[in-house]
Amino acid sequence: MAKRVMLIEDEPNIIEAISFILSREGLDVETHADGTTANDRLRARVPDLVILDVMLPGKSGYDILRELREDTVTAGVPVLMLTARGQSRDREMAERSGVSAYMTKPFSNAEMLGQVRDLLASAV
Repeated sequence: MAKRVMLIEDEPNIIEAISFILSREGLDVETHADGTTANDRLRARVPDLVILDVMLPGKSGYDILRELREDTVTAGVPVLMLTARGQSRDREMAERSGVSAYMTKPFSNAEMLGQVRDLLASAV
């Protein structure tokens, strides 16, 4: 059975690119663009990995991550945060919230895919 990845991102071009790359890798990709309902969606169908943007409509990726870590159902799911926010304080905030890996946009497809593979392998 294919591993499931939930991509929480609101930029259509990034959604399309990441979905294509991960699908080509044999992963089942589900997308969601609304920060307000992201955690409800995650609890309803817990994925093997979450790829999370920081700046989302309704709720920030940091808030989503904190809620995800506080919920026993989703606490152990690896999270790769992809964001245009590359300041050290942004990375530190993500680490305090429990992020598994942090990458800034723009990113190379190969680097992102490598990070996804590593996180999925370590989650087994």
